[in-house]
Amino acid sequence: MLTEYLQQEGFRVEVGHRGDTGLARALASGHDLVVLDLMLPGLNGLDVLRRIRETSRIPVLLLTARGSEVDRIVGLEIGADDYLSKPFNPRELLARIRAVLRRPMQEDLRSQAQPPIQRLVVGDIVLDAGTHTVKRDGKDVQLTAMEFALLRMLLESAGQIVSREQMVTTVLGRIFSPFDRSLDVHVSNLRKKLGDLAGGEERIKSIRSVGYLYGKPADPADDSADGAPGSLDDGLVDGPVEDGRARHPITGTGFQSGRR
Repeated sequence: MLTEYLQQEGFRVEVGHRGDTGLARALASGHDLVVLDLMLPGLNGLDVLRRIRETSRIPVLLLTARGSEVDRIVGLEIGADDYLSKPFNPRELLARIRAVLRRPMQEDLRSQAQPPIQRLVVGDIVLDAGTHTVKRDGKDVQLTAMEFALLRMLLESAGQIVSREQMVTTVLGRIFSPFDRSLDVHVSNLRKKLGDLAGGEERIKSIRSVGYLYGKPADPADDSADGAPGSLDDGLVDGPVEDGRARHPITGTGFQSGRR
């Protein structure tokens, strides 16, 4: 039923009913999103997700049983971009799929609407929007698409509070709910991957009932630097912006996948 519904909405869909065979299809080229059911024969959904994240940053939307909070949290910690509890309305699944696929497009639009920023440099972190990479002290940090988008938002406002509602609506692409803890799991993953600031200070601080703040480290060089565009001082570094991005197919599971 879901395959037919998504096809009617303009997606080309590929389906795998087993975790092991679905994994191979998900990693094949030409897919833009995986809809992954956790209850699969052959290889369970969490193991499929782990294997995907070993080599791919393709967005993954989990389908979980209602009430299985532990599975949802573990899935997000492993690297899922979003989740949906069963049973669900197909229209809600469609909305979640479109929200996930919009995120890279929104990144492009933000780049086009603002001066052409290539990199964000804050302390020991360098985020390159053009190559979609993050380095800490010169070493690569592997982030999911969701984690990358959240980090970019925090770095752009380093030293200032970013509200939970703003992060949910802009990055997760859905209406804010105070009971949705998926944002907290994604931020927790970022903390683990980036570590603390020098001296043990927390890098991403929780502001109770408000949001998150990325701690902008004090840099003595700031007193003598003019912060001109193109420098490696904390802040924004100018650079070229890529022209665009290919249209998205989607992959999923059961495995639902396809192209627009």
